[in-house]
Amino acid sequence: MAKVDRRIVKTQESLKKAVIELMAVKNFDDITIQDIADQANVNRGTIYLHYQDKYDLLDKIMETHINELKEMDTWACELEWTDALVPYFEYFEKNYLLFSTMLASKGMPSSFRTRLLASFMEGFRGEIDKQSGRNADLNEDVMLQYAGTAYVGVIEWWIKNGMPYPPKVMAKQVGTLLERSL
Repeated sequence: MAKVDRRIVKTQESLKKAVIELMAVKNFDDITIQDIADQANVNRGTIYLHYQDKYDLLDKIMETHINELKEMDTWACELEWTDALVPYFEYFEKNYLLFSTMLASKGMPSSFRTRLLASFMEGFRGEIDKQSGRNADLNEDVMLQYAGTAYVGVIEWWIKNGMPYPPKVMAKQVGTLLERSL
């Protein structure tokens, strides 16, 4: 595996941070490459060395966070819902600016919500309990849509309201609700 130059990683992180900070105060469509360059304290050309345009940069930001959440699915499936959700809510808390910006945004970044929902629905796919008979008469697609939409909706509510409850409390509450429905 090739070693990645730390300067490249640092520059890319700076650019990603700049976009998120700008989106917190400005509509994404109104953000220019020059705005991003100024915020990140780099030359405009530096952005084009790493990304095709601002949309490519935003897409990479979304992809990174969706993939990090998916990686958590691997080991979280081994735990009870209430325990499995704690790291997710801690991740949302740690990345508050990103999630508050992306979930509140209209236009292009709103696709983040769609991607987040699809990712969670895929993660829930193997968790549906059809064996006990409780959900035997329910359609799996409807159950996935219900659980995924509810989960993303609760995350949005929690973030938009300034995270009024700690991650562990949210994980317990949401975990209990998911256990009842899946």
